[in-house]
Amino acid sequence: MSQEIAKLEIEGKIIEIPVITGSEGEKALDIKKLRAETGYITLDNGFVNTGSCTSAITFLNGEKGILRYRGYPIEQIAEKSNFLEVAYLLNFGKLPNSKEFDFWQEKVTSFATLPEGITNIIDQFPKDSHPMGVVASVVSSLAAFYPEFLDAPLDSVQRERATAQLMAQVKIIAAYFYRRTIGKAPHRSHPSLGFSKDFLNMMFYEEGKEIDDDVAHALDVLFMLHADHEQNCSASTVRVIGSSQANVFAAISGGIDALWGQLHGGANQRVLEMLEEIQNAGGDYKKFIEKAKDKNDSFRLMGFGHRVYKNFDPRALIIKKQCDIVLEKLNIQDPLLDIARGLEEEARKDDYFVSRNLYPNVDFYSGIIYKALGIPTDMFTVMFVLGRLPGWLAQWKEMKEDVAFKIARPRQIYIGERERDYVPMKERK
Repeated sequence: MSQEIAKLEIEGKIIEIPVITGSEGEKALDIKKLRAETGYITLDNGFVNTGSCTSAITFLNGEKGILRYRGYPIEQIAEKSNFLEVAYLLNFGKLPNSKEFDFWQEKVTSFATLPEGITNIIDQFPKDSHPMGVVASVVSSLAAFYPEFLDAPLDSVQRERATAQLMAQVKIIAAYFYRRTIGKAPHRSHPSLGFSKDFLNMMFYEEGKEIDDDVAHALDVLFMLHADHEQNCSASTVRVIGSSQANVFAAISGGIDALWGQLHGGANQRVLEMLEEIQNAGGDYKKFIEKAKDKNDSFRLMGFGHRVYKNFDPRALIIKKQCDIVLEKLNIQDPLLDIARGLEEEARKDDYFVSRNLYPNVDFYSGIIYKALGIPTDMFTVMFVLGRLPGWLAQWKEMKEDVAFKIARPRQIYIGERERDYVPMKERK
């Protein structure tokens, strides 16, 4: 950490503010004593310029298109790793050796069933319930069946168990509810298949039919790309809830609810809804390219550009290859996928989009992959949950292991009425 000092003049008084420098050179002003020394606070709508913590999990540089987990470039992770190994990396800070990985797999496998009470709860939801509401509710309900996790603080063994348990059980919850919505009996988990193949098998099992390895691998890559993205809305939510000493199930359930929002995890669902809108209007995607360029038109091209990645999304370059593999392997003839390919091709050669770096992002390709796999549109965000789960757990664990962490309590600037006297109702005009 740097010992630099910044100086701020307030009402004629010079205040010295320590400068914190991260391992990649990013800098922050440490203002934790600002209010005590001056009576002032900072105002930052949406916390877009505010660091809420220090973290050793993920480094992201949007201008340069860099994403690294624990220092490992996402390009290497996607090419050489697997999702369960990435979950270990994020949560325990290093790549496991073979013995450590085997133990980790065994730990996750030991939770490859749900308590009967949990399946009974899932069975009570209407079949047309939104899957995100179901998954968030059921994850929160796990606290009732594992009361040993309610005692704070948890020790390292308990935190490891909670991580393994949720990695195993959340995907079972999602698959169980999906099978119920289509009137089929649930299919049990077979962790030996690997995380993604096991999930697809639980979702789509049919006698005599096997999940293609390349298709399962493509989903595994997509999950790895989603595994963490530093202090986004849902990760911050997990930290805020966890900071109150709420149990891990409550914290992760809160992250799921935050991800549910259209401005966060719902983006890939909106991509498919956009494609359906174009299809319903006759399928002329070139017309909609022009509409997207018209500032007076309300139509927006979903799945292009990114709030954080200003030049390119490194995840999109990776997942495009997997998207092509899935479409070729499954050989699906779907007008929506044809429209998606057409939009991508036109946007990549149109100067309007090229000059503004409005490239297809990871949400664009993930929506296409999920559509090709046969996953219902309203479950797209649940897929995001499965991918982001290890990142949430890592953020929660890191916060719990920080001896200096405090309960989250943002300040505000009050802009309401000043003090006034109460007026009895009969005297009010």
